[in-house]
Amino acid sequence: VFTNLIVNAVQAMEQGGTLTVRTAWDHQAGICRVEIRDTGKGIPPELLKDIFTPFFTTKQTGNGLGLSVSYGIIENHGGTITVSNPPEGGSLFVVTLPPGQATGERLDGRENGAAT
Repeated sequence: VFTNLIVNAVQAMEQGGTLTVRTAWDHQAGICRVEIRDTGKGIPPELLKDIFTPFFTTKQTGNGLGLSVSYGIIENHGGTITVSNPPEGGSLFVVTLPPGQATGERLDGRENGAAT
């Protein structure tokens, strides 16, 4: 998902620009928030509502599935994804995800909750 959003952002900045990725934990809402912002030309406002629709694309190459699949993956994990055109230009994608259940083994070999 994030690779797709970053590649799209870089492609939107044909003449160069700035890509910003910010992450934050919202303690009050209990969610992780990831913002991916570019300084490209932005998305025409009339197309914003269609951006996550399967097979919708504004590119000459591509099949229009990247954002649709990303949307589905994020929703399947209980999250959200939104897109907007900030007043200063470019595009802003915001992904929110709830915390997941920890799985796997600890790298330090201790059992969960063991003091050092």
